[in-house]
Amino acid sequence: MDNNYSSKESMQETTPYQKFTAIGKVIDDDVFQFDMGNDFIPFRRNIDFISCTETSIDPLILHLTFIKNKKRWGYPFRFGHLEISEKDFKLISEKMIEV
Repeated sequence: MDNNYSSKESMQETTPYQKFTAIGKVIDDDVFQFDMGNDFIPFRRNIDFISCTETSIDPLILHLTFIKNKKRWGYPFRFGHLEISEKDFKLISEKMIEV
């Protein structure tokens, strides 16, 4: 499974967004590059996304174990994909799929 975190609402935006915006399952082993324009060509995976609600990271920061420094919590997100524990994934996904 995969969570998607968005620091901004769009690449051109400067206002912080800071939400988990998507959740899904990686469906194969393919890794490919996708041209986003302006010489930005990030790597991507094929994901089967599920319906969810965007969720602010703010109330989760103190509970997420992959965020070691709670004051500089954005650091782990600087590198794109990161592996998180099943516990952290469940916490995030339960908030995103709440009814």
